[in-house]
Amino acid sequence: MHDLMVVGAGPYGLSIAAHAQARGLDTRVLGRPMASWRDHMPHGMFLKSEPWASHLSAPGGRFGLDRYCAGVGVTAEHGRPLPVRTFADYGLWFAREAVSQLDERMAESIDAAPDGFDLRTRDGEVLRARAVALATGLLPYTHLPEALRKLSDEHVSHSSHHSDLSRFRDADVTVVGGGQAALEIAALLAEQGTRVRIVARAAGLAWNTVPPPWVRPWRQSLRAPHSGLGSGWRNWFYSERPGAFRRLPERTRAAVAETALGPAGAWWVRDRVDAAGIDLRMGRTIVDALPSAGRLRLRTVGTSQGLEDFETDHVIAATGFRATCARMTVLTPRVRHMLAPSPAHTPRVGRGFASAYPGLFLAGLVTTPDYGPAMRFVHGATYTAPALVAGVERYLARQSGRGRAYAAYGPIGVKCLANG
Repeated sequence: MHDLMVVGAGPYGLSIAAHAQARGLDTRVLGRPMASWRDHMPHGMFLKSEPWASHLSAPGGRFGLDRYCAGVGVTAEHGRPLPVRTFADYGLWFAREAVSQLDERMAESIDAAPDGFDLRTRDGEVLRARAVALATGLLPYTHLPEALRKLSDEHVSHSSHHSDLSRFRDADVTVVGGGQAALEIAALLAEQGTRVRIVARAAGLAWNTVPPPWVRPWRQSLRAPHSGLGSGWRNWFYSERPGAFRRLPERTRAAVAETALGPAGAWWVRDRVDAAGIDLRMGRTIVDALPSAGRLRLRTVGTSQGLEDFETDHVIAATGFRATCARMTVLTPRVRHMLAPSPAHTPRVGRGFASAYPGLFLAGLVTTPDYGPAMRFVHGATYTAPALVAGVERYLARQSGRGRAYAAYGPIGVKCLANG
């Protein structure tokens, strides 16, 4: 029986495990380290975040990205994008240096047990833990526009389904979306000779500005401080004060989670998109998609130009991720149905990232409505990991005092959430 089982071995899961093991908790991690970064991002991509805002978290700030890069002779500096492959290698190094009991098997299901949880791996073994931290990242929550959901994998895929774009070298590809993933994938496709167009609902592309110099006059720093999510006081608040964000009114938090840091391309990919001469179909929405003689016929509608039909070989939907309670299918129905959904259908989390189900803690994207936009980025792990582990310690201490882990599932969970 482990004290804590961490499900997921990406930046959040590894950071949580590093803090938990340093605190003396018997902790085991399930998952392939950095799998989404290694297997679900096209070769040639770069981190959008600054290197100094891309550390995994360990007590005392040990095992940072800067230390890894210095050790392997890679330059990591402000204003210079870092390859995703380097970041993935850093995560593997962090796992070796900071985390023990790392089990690369995947969790098939997480179910309730009289004194904790039963976790079944995909090869059938059942592991037991008093508490669980669910840090499964983005992949369970991929979102496709409704018009594309009926199509086969031959014709449509999500941007997170690709590590190698070379299969599209001689094809015609339509990329849907106007954010960083869409723009960088479109640039990579065009640079290898693929015929590319972008279809996006926004009237025009949005671009992040070049970050201000790291060292600058104090008046400029005071006016727009650096933060892990970009410069400016608003971004600083989202980045550095997730605990204070949680105390905002729910309506305010929901609005920020929905609108803050919306789709935009990094400053360094703009020239590549412009140079590639990509066909931009802005202010348009795909309303229908039908197979046609081995290809795909798309119908789009725009406010100013009406209907437009065209053919393409494949659609890559860079349309983001939507985390809801219903999509947390690694949890058995009786656990999942005990979660307290928000109006956006995400699970509410309270102090220490505790869910409404006693002993179940959540991390990453699913916590954005409660802890803010930082939870969509690697930088959010620096706050999440120590706060979540502190929550696990409080929970285990309470359960030890009671002598029974689950006296009453619903009332305990809801009461702790409301009072936390």
